[in-house]
Amino acid sequence: MAAMGQRKHEEQRGMWVAVSELPKSVSHPFYEKLNGLLAEHGFDDFVEAQCRAFYAEKMGRPSLVPGQYFRFMLLGYFECLDSERAMAWRAADSSGVRAFLGLALTEAAPDHSTISRTRRLIDLETHRTVFTWVLQCLGIAGLIKGKTLAIDATTLEANAALRSIVRRDTGETYNEFLTKLAQASGIETPTRADLAMLDRKRKNKGSNQDWEHRHDPDARIAKMKDGRTHLAHKAEHAVDLETGAIVAVTLQEADQGDTTTIHTTLPEAIEQLARLRGLAIQEKVRVA
Repeated sequence: MAAMGQRKHEEQRGMWVAVSELPKSVSHPFYEKLNGLLAEHGFDDFVEAQCRAFYAEKMGRPSLVPGQYFRFMLLGYFECLDSERAMAWRAADSSGVRAFLGLALTEAAPDHSTISRTRRLIDLETHRTVFTWVLQCLGIAGLIKGKTLAIDATTLEANAALRSIVRRDTGETYNEFLTKLAQASGIETPTRADLAMLDRKRKNKGSNQDWEHRHDPDARIAKMKDGRTHLAHKAEHAVDLETGAIVAVTLQEADQGDTTTIHTTLPEAIEQLARLRGLAIQEKVRVA
């Protein structure tokens, strides 16, 4: 039976620590293998060439190296991290993730604002080009069959507060609109309780035809899977059922049904497969 250890008395920490004395941790096998495959196909050289137009002639605030930025995007997808802040925390917390991102031992993980700024800097078409390049690598490895595709969608909560929506026609806030309705009904100085009661009695009060968010006009008022109502977007994926590879992704309006949005995602999947040595879909399945 092992004896219990005893807590050591605190000692003054040394000012300098040799790299050879740092504890060694085992790298994450998945990320280690993935980095090897990306290096084999020249990923970093490719994305740097694609992003050359976004480099400033005069150096300003330091940004991310393109290869590191797209690895952050892969990290977010693989680990279901839904914000740049979560990605930055994960990078600061894991030595295996740091190795995947190419961060040196003495290098701090990028701040979430740096990741966000880089994402806004690189346009959508470049992201699509990198996605297609990765898809072609999967094709070379035989991981794209293209015979049977499943199309499924998920609703993503937008980074926009529902209380901040405004009228499309007048620009009035929701509270200003309710106040005018209350005054028109005879309540000269309505209280918050008056406005809440008036709002409960209204029909079709969450119409996307009437309301939008000033800073995210593409977001739509929609009911989430847990029953709550939020401003949201709809991401739709086309997946190769034999291998699990995603062959197309489209972003749709959250209030649109699957039978409508599939007509955008399916042609996108067909176009992507056509670039992979002429693969053609033989069967498509819509996931309920």
